[in-house]
Amino acid sequence: MITVTAPAQFQAWQAKVMPPVEEIRPGVWSIPVPFIGNPMRYTLSYLLVGNGEAALVDPGWDSAEGWESLTAGLAAAGVAPQQITAIVVTHFHPDHLGMAARLREASGAPVALGEHEPLPAQWRGDPARFVVEDREQFAAWGVPAEFLDEVSFQTETWAQMTMVAEPQIRLVDGELLPVAGITVRVLSTPGHTPGHICLVDEANQLILTGDHVLPRITPHVSLEAQGQLNPLGDYFNSLEIMGAGADMEVLPAHEYRFLGLMDRVAELTEHTLERSREVIAVLDSGAAANVWEVSKELTWSRGFESLRGFTLRLALAETASHLVYLQKQGREVGIEVSRGTPTPARP
Repeated sequence: MITVTAPAQFQAWQAKVMPPVEEIRPGVWSIPVPFIGNPMRYTLSYLLVGNGEAALVDPGWDSAEGWESLTAGLAAAGVAPQQITAIVVTHFHPDHLGMAARLREASGAPVALGEHEPLPAQWRGDPARFVVEDREQFAAWGVPAEFLDEVSFQTETWAQMTMVAEPQIRLVDGELLPVAGITVRVLSTPGHTPGHICLVDEANQLILTGDHVLPRITPHVSLEAQGQLNPLGDYFNSLEIMGAGADMEVLPAHEYRFLGLMDRVAELTEHTLERSREVIAVLDSGAAANVWEVSKELTWSRGFESLRGFTLRLALAETASHLVYLQKQGREVGIEVSRGTPTPARP
């Protein structure tokens, strides 16, 4: 369906090792940053060099090893951390945003996120009650008491997530990155997160897709962050607008570069719709009365029983997103999908 354009990255992915630092176009560099303790293994950060200014896209998971890899990659491109003038993050997940604070401290550069991307501290009206409300939500989804601790956020985990500082810049759909000498446009692509963005570099015929479109893995789309009323609906809409980069080389945040964006979009669309059809079949069978019971009946790569901890949380949130999507499509699902306490509107 796609054509791999980065043989070294592809071979590294197959061999489960880190890929090399590469110059993709003049002034456009791919720098892998290790994603510690995760099967994804690394995030692909991208350095965009302009006229005396430079942007670093998705600095990756924060760790000493990651910082060493990032700075070594910058050095290979002839750029010191102090020369970065903008830190652009496609979405708030810690394997993308995590290193931003460290890079900002070293460079003084502002951190930029999409205008509609809420940080975890904004998900609920009262952050102090989030842990309690999160547990209540999963209980309402039918999660048995013995699994509630492992699927819901604990105080320590939530504290780590809410320590992320507010970005200095919010990027609006269609605007250019504030970096002299490059012409890279923001493309709003909500779905994987409420404010996910892609970046379109028409001069170099490149599209940076973050986690929105990956060459092999299907991005997780869940009913997670507050402010997303229908994340799957958003995701499908965002896939439809990817024609903006139809013939461009795709620079994803994980795995490897490729051509064939619209073929991959079609594949992702069909895969996700097939999941919804599977949910419908479970509902029609009468075998499920809540989110937990629907999830148990769905096909998971290693079986539902293998899902534990955060992976189980994501599976349940994905199932909930399909139920909400089907409701929005006008189908009666007969299952309550609670969302906890709504977030107040951003001033």
